[in-house]
Amino acid sequence: MSTNVEVWNVEDNSFWESTGKRIAYRNLWISVPALLCGFAVWLMWGIIAVQMSNLGFPFTKDELFTLTAISGLAGATMRIPSSFFIRLAGGRNTIFLTTAMLLSPAIGTGIALQHPEWPLWVFQLMALWSGVGGGNFASSMSNISTFFPKRLQGTALGLNAGLGNFGVTTMQILIPLVMTVGVFGALGGDATLLVKDSGWIFGKIPAGTPTFIQNAGFAWVLSLVPLAALCWFGMNNLLPISADARGTVLSFIKITWLYTLAFVPAIAGLYLYLPAPSGLGLLNMWVVMPLIIVSTLLVMKLAAFGTMKENIAKQFAIFKNKHTWSMTALYLVTFGSFIGFSMALPLSITVIFGEQHIFDAATQTWSHIKNPAAPSALTYAWIGPFVGALIRPVGGWISDKVGGSIVTQIISAVMVAASAYAGYIMMQAYHSATPEIYFTQFLIVFVVLFAATGVGNGSTFRTVGVIFDRVQAGPVLGWTSAVAAYGSFIAPEVIKGQIKAGTPEMAMYGFAVFYALCLILNWWFYLRAGSEIKNP
Repeated sequence: MSTNVEVWNVEDNSFWESTGKRIAYRNLWISVPALLCGFAVWLMWGIIAVQMSNLGFPFTKDELFTLTAISGLAGATMRIPSSFFIRLAGGRNTIFLTTAMLLSPAIGTGIALQHPEWPLWVFQLMALWSGVGGGNFASSMSNISTFFPKRLQGTALGLNAGLGNFGVTTMQILIPLVMTVGVFGALGGDATLLVKDSGWIFGKIPAGTPTFIQNAGFAWVLSLVPLAALCWFGMNNLLPISADARGTVLSFIKITWLYTLAFVPAIAGLYLYLPAPSGLGLLNMWVVMPLIIVSTLLVMKLAAFGTMKENIAKQFAIFKNKHTWSMTALYLVTFGSFIGFSMALPLSITVIFGEQHIFDAATQTWSHIKNPAAPSALTYAWIGPFVGALIRPVGGWISDKVGGSIVTQIISAVMVAASAYAGYIMMQAYHSATPEIYFTQFLIVFVVLFAATGVGNGSTFRTVGVIFDRVQAGPVLGWTSAVAAYGSFIAPEVIKGQIKAGTPEMAMYGFAVFYALCLILNWWFYLRAGSEIKNP
């Protein structure tokens, strides 16, 4: 079987049925587990940070929140070059190499976590490196979009993204489990004792329990090695889409070079943003993010070489289309919220419900002490992402039937209401000596939010397939997913800042306002009577 496909015309039904269907679905079913592991390695810091706190690592809550934010920002930034990889290097070449690349942050994280005495910057570096897993989403979705006809785009992309998103849930369930046993024997290192209660999906793990936190990184090696081999031997390069994919070594050089370039603005931006001693603390997040995005695009354009430079210039044409920007905002509502809440939820549960919040009327001050009735974040944090990932293919399927924009409109309205109510519940809990009484409501409303984002993920991808032709759809999917992935940086930082200010509800109220504005945007561009593109 040749790994390079010379002819590809899936809009021709006879070609699809005789040849295309078999190749497309084989690539899809290999892509899904590879993407799942990418999500898991990228987002594992949301769970690792909680367990570092439970194990007594010598870092503050703010410093632990920065680990999730750094990995989130790095993953989003890596998506910018990743959105161009398929046309520059081919699907098989790209998915194989980017899957194999995940071994480095997985092993490096496992080594670092065996040394609680190491400085914070070491863990921040590992979190940054894990961003490679976040970048993989853009290339994966861009790749799968080239394999399927337009009528199946919503379903195919929904399956790839939805099942791939199970990496969040898989990670949130698997990591607490593998930490409880010496999976690798003597090779895996010694255990550390919990100083605080921890947990997993079946309940609490008491303080004093031996814990192999290093397995959070090492465990992924067991799946990444066979997966990389499967990508190499089972996937295809579509030469009509990726004309230069025949040169495998050159393709690898392009991918490595562009990923390396993307790390430069990410590191520079983080240095300007993070407070001392990690950085200078000169700029706020709303300045840093656009600066990193623009710098990454500029570096790519200037530092590309050979035919890569010409291809990148062609793909930059998407930025002249206003619908690129409208879909970017809408995908930030859906995927940005999904990934952001996935990153922020474990530590938010730990901080808001893990402490009793007691007001001293005499001094007019609040004190926060350990809550013995606190729910374990690791027991419950996986439920929302699980629901969001599970329902995502359904969102794509429904959108194929009734139209993506009408589905996006409905879920946006749901998210406005749910986000506002979540803020109200967080306010009640953070001003209560018994915050656990609000936890059930908190969990239910976040499950609703995750479900809405899951459906909306499928609907926005379907809309992209309707608006853009096959040449532009892939890069647009990659670009919108790149910007939306900054939600994994925005949500932890915004929620952290508002918790620190004593007003966690303001974060959710702010998100509700943004969702409402995007609801109007979606109606204006795709649903009103005089819209340029009616969908439906």
